[in-house]
Amino acid sequence: MDWGRRAAGLFLLALFAALLMNDSVQSYLKIPNHVTTFEKAADYIESTGKTNDVEWNVTDITPSSAAVKAGELPAKRTEISKIPELRVIPGGHSIGLKLQSKGVMIIGFHNISSNERRYSPAEEAGLKAGDQIIEMNGEKVRNLEDVVRMVENKDENKIKVKVKREEETLERKIPLHEGKNGKVMGAYIRNAASGIGTLSFYEPEDGKFGALGHVIADADTNKPISVDDGAIMKSNVTSIERGSDGNPGEKQASLSGEKEPLGSVTKNTSFGVFGTLTPDKIDHREPMPVAFADEVKTGPAQILTVLEGDKVEAFDIEIVQSMPQMKAASKGMVIKVKDEELMEKTGGIIQGMSGSPIIQEGKIAGAVTHVFVNDSSSGYACHIEWMLEEAGIDTFQEQRNNAA
Repeated sequence: MDWGRRAAGLFLLALFAALLMNDSVQSYLKIPNHVTTFEKAADYIESTGKTNDVEWNVTDITPSSAAVKAGELPAKRTEISKIPELRVIPGGHSIGLKLQSKGVMIIGFHNISSNERRYSPAEEAGLKAGDQIIEMNGEKVRNLEDVVRMVENKDENKIKVKVKREEETLERKIPLHEGKNGKVMGAYIRNAASGIGTLSFYEPEDGKFGALGHVIADADTNKPISVDDGAIMKSNVTSIERGSDGNPGEKQASLSGEKEPLGSVTKNTSFGVFGTLTPDKIDHREPMPVAFADEVKTGPAQILTVLEGDKVEAFDIEIVQSMPQMKAASKGMVIKVKDEELMEKTGGIIQGMSGSPIIQEGKIAGAVTHVFVNDSSSGYACHIEWMLEEAGIDTFQEQRNNAA
């Protein structure tokens, strides 16, 4: 290619660049149909002598010529939506929990003597430990008194019960036996549970809280308690039963003298218990930013927990592993106690410490959930992100996914 054609080609490229970069340019290019490449366009420009005309407009072209218009280009707009910073107040407080289950739970059976044999009418009717009695003869069952009243006042020798077994709802007829103290159906039942644990976080505006980091199960059946009503109370740690490998320790605590609860419990899931706190019933601390699951890393961290009275203290741990999780799972981290004082007093992670918040680099990252039975210095923790979602707190998941 000679220098004239090269200059023409460079001019054409420069013109196209100007059209694309300057959205105030209004220029028109009319090029014959047979001009289909930059090289042919360069030949055409050189032959017509139009290289110096910025307002290049070829008029001696037939009407069938192709026309290219570079008009005003819309300004490029990049919309960046700022994701709000999520902050909650870390817990660490020792708490007591009182739960009332939906209906009453069968926790076992006792045998009666009838016609020279011993059996449980309820068990023989097909009921199992862990079943929750929610209705009897079409009437709602809310507490133990309801069951006693319905059985004693039943004229017939059978009573129809509706039970919930995991996700199923079943109906059974139980034969009633006339005992020394009235009619019986041969089942041990319970509708309340209590225990202690650690508050993980609470949200200052709406008072939503999360605690424990794991489900509360019935001590006899090991079945999760379906919460109908519940309360969270202040508690004081009175002593520590030190743990060792193969023998997890335990916090001994008592409920404080205050009769009024801190708040209500409405939910019991694999990530802990959740509900609403009354803000002025717990000490005020500054909210702390949240570390989402993908931000947590291995390395030094701290847990907040109580070892004596109601004093929340910080103790050093190490996050040994943080599993990448795209969806909620209760065992997201492996942690190890590094604090000499904590090891001396407790032997590591003990019962009652579940729910203790984990702080890493000024952010609340997770909560303690389980101890390793054969290594009391180590245990599992869950990412705080999943507990926040269970509590009904917006974690801006959609916005974060769009920004990724």
